[in-house]
Amino acid sequence: MTLFRLDASILPASSASRSLGDLVEAEWTAAHPTSTVVRRDLAADPVPTTAWQDAVQGGFTPENERTEAQREATALARTFADELIDADALLFTVPLYNYGVSQHFKTWFDLAYTEPRIDPQGTALRGKPATLVTVLGGNYAEGSPKEGWDHSTAWLRRVLEDVWGLDLRIVHRAFTLVGVNPALDAFAEPAAELKRDAETAAVRYGRELAESRNA
Repeated sequence: MTLFRLDASILPASSASRSLGDLVEAEWTAAHPTSTVVRRDLAADPVPTTAWQDAVQGGFTPENERTEAQREATALARTFADELIDADALLFTVPLYNYGVSQHFKTWFDLAYTEPRIDPQGTALRGKPATLVTVLGGNYAEGSPKEGWDHSTAWLRRVLEDVWGLDLRIVHRAFTLVGVNPALDAFAEPAAELKRDAETAAVRYGRELAESRNA
């Protein structure tokens, strides 16, 4: 049994998304104590920003005519695909940055998406159980002053659930900057409740992730 875990937070020591991911992972390992967890930390080991371009161009170039950069990029894309395909379940922890998706995650996804085995016409990932943990420093919910400013969560759902066809569960936590940014001090009580709700969801979805592979 193998769990693939990808983390995108650039602040691992204080990361809310990683902490929630730890709760999901703990449920998985409790149910599968001898399983392997394959980790990809996009902050510690970011994907080169030119890799996607090199892989795309390499795809239109005969293999014996590819540049070294194109060969390296296509090989990295194959590695990403292997990690996704070989895993029994997937865990992604991806924070909102500057109102959009993490650039580290986007670069990883774009390169992985060049691999023919996991394109929308393929079936390699379809139905695979996955949990997405996503956190937001503020609150962009309906009725809030910045409603609609979260341009990450919907995109993540679209590419993971609709494009790759994963059986996706989402742990969502807002107001993670309460207690960090003094301008948000007035929201301490709702932020604490949102944190508890997210932790409860992380445990529940971690258990469901594990149970999906108990058979």
